[in-house]
Amino acid sequence: MAISQQLKEKIDRLRPNFPTTQALVIPMLHEVQHETGMVSEDSMREIAVFLQLPLMKIREVATFYTMFNKKAVGQVHYQLCSNIGCWLNGSDKLMHHMEQRLKINAGQSSTDGKYTLSEVECLGACGSAPVLQVNEDYYENVDLPMLDELMQSFSSKINAGEKYIGRETYNPEVWP
Repeated sequence: MAISQQLKEKIDRLRPNFPTTQALVIPMLHEVQHETGMVSEDSMREIAVFLQLPLMKIREVATFYTMFNKKAVGQVHYQLCSNIGCWLNGSDKLMHHMEQRLKINAGQSSTDGKYTLSEVECLGACGSAPVLQVNEDYYENVDLPMLDELMQSFSSKINAGEKYIGRETYNPEVWP
């Protein structure tokens, strides 16, 4: 994967707004993921070269945050929190329901590439557990009826040919 010239120019325009080059790592990782759907080892190397930072600085950020996908994910990426607050409020039942409905297990993608189901350790919204992240959007206080409604909505959007599912917060003109 080669980082596009357009992406390099975008990051260069952002540079004056950030106090250090290292502060550009998260925006760059976001943009690479937006362009390619994931942050691969090769893209981390290219980011390190472009930003003139040690590769380890890029890796430590990319691997710390669950929002960066290190492997290809489906068009709809369901990430369900399994930390204690979410688990006590039924995230295990939600996960089982999603596995049955999608016919995949946590950590897998559907064979058609439409869906990925991930169990994540914490989404930082314990007060409104259980929490589900779909692509870049959070859904809090999720119960089975809400989950079914969301899953049906995303399925309908895929079938209608929509490219970005759940990315209602993304604005390509403004970072993030």
